[in-house]
Order: sequence, then structure tokens, then C-alpha cells
Amino acid sequence: MSDIKKAGDLRKLSDAELKERMDDLAAEHMKLRFQKATMQLNNPARIGQVRREIARIKTVLGERA
Repeated sequence: MSDIKKAGDLRKLSDAELKERMDDLAAEHMKLRFQKATMQLNNPARIGQVRREIARIKTVLGERA
């Protein structure tokens, strides 16, 4: 997908954009988990990157609530 953004960059996005991005990342995370289970995963570090970016988005959304 796209590169990892810092929390400061994520704060500039709207709530709708953040939720859409989080949905995309959740789908990518599930795809990566299936690839890992079937031994077809090329970049295992990407799972951690996706999880951290989801956490960043959740943090920014939590700050706004």
C-alpha cells in the first residue's frame, strides 16, 4: 500500500479519511496473516508496520473523541 505516516501527518487528515485508511490497512493485515499461514509471505516485517500504523490511526482518532 502506501508508506508509513507519522502521527503528525495523520492528524492533518479528516476522521473519514482516517477511518477509510484504517479499513484498508485492516484488510491488508488480514491478507498478510493469510500469506503467513500459507508460507507465502515475502516481507514479514510488513505485518508489524501495518499493525503500528493502525495503532497510530486509532490513537489520533482517540485524541479527537
